[in-house]
Amino acid sequence: MKHWIQAARLRTLPLSVSGIIVGSMYALRPTENIDTPTDVFSWTIFGFAILTTLGLQVLSNFANDYGDGMKGTDNEDRVGPKRALQSGVISPAAMKRALFITSGLTLISAMVLIYFAFKDTNIGYSLFYLVLGILAIVSAIRYTVGNTAYGYRGFGDLFVFVFFGLVSTLGVNFLYSKQIDFNLFLPAAAIGFLSVGVLNLNNMRDEASDKKSNKNTIVVKIGGAKAKQYHYFLIVSAMALVLVFAILSEYRLDQYLFLLAYIPLTKHLITVYKNQDPKALDPELKKLALSTFALSILLALCMVSLIQDLIVNLFLGGR
Repeated sequence: MKHWIQAARLRTLPLSVSGIIVGSMYALRPTENIDTPTDVFSWTIFGFAILTTLGLQVLSNFANDYGDGMKGTDNEDRVGPKRALQSGVISPAAMKRALFITSGLTLISAMVLIYFAFKDTNIGYSLFYLVLGILAIVSAIRYTVGNTAYGYRGFGDLFVFVFFGLVSTLGVNFLYSKQIDFNLFLPAAAIGFLSVGVLNLNNMRDEASDKKSNKNTIVVKIGGAKAKQYHYFLIVSAMALVLVFAILSEYRLDQYLFLLAYIPLTKHLITVYKNQDPKALDPELKKLALSTFALSILLALCMVSLIQDLIVNLFLGGR
């Protein structure tokens, strides 16, 4: 069990649900058009959305372990904790079975999610989300598994941006509201950029070993120096998008407390700027992932105006 927990890479899970949290709390926010936000929001939908996303992330982690292990990409040159197949604690056959089991459980969770969102109405939406769920499962596996794995051709960044940014945030919000709010594109894209930033950081760290293994990530294609510039673009753009979103949403002063998450993000940018040894970037993976998760939590609290309620209760005695 210990080895399977390690293979699931628990440190990646908070990042994966960041978009779900933002998209869900956006549905719960008080608005002029919704008398009671809970008429739109559903904790059942929220729970199964979280469960489905966690399933996709664990599936992706298992698939990466299997794909990179079978291709020999995970070798003695790789930085960071040893993968399960690489160290031999889990056999390829066992990991392959885990891929099928995790895929099945994730699909079941997605189907239950779709049912609670649309019930026996909106059959078209239900079919669309079912296809989207199957596509997400296949994409999670095909990132490193197979002869045509798209992660080895530099398309991993696009997958992460689309599924863990746009689809995660906008897709879950649509399950509640049954409509698309274009303002939500801004934080959705921001979460997507930050998620890509984590992947880019991983690829910057593994540039040398990936190049030897013919894993042609964007970092391998453009080189470490340009990868740094690309990284600055991802993080700074994400910070700017969330700020523009807050301005367009006419946030009160207390609703800008999400800016606290910009402190570790800025420190991260400085660390990357000063870095001369890509292998030393490994600790930054966890920091960036947790900073993104913190941003999503703070932004979600600001959306539903809980920050103001907390301040009143803590410092003004509930007045």
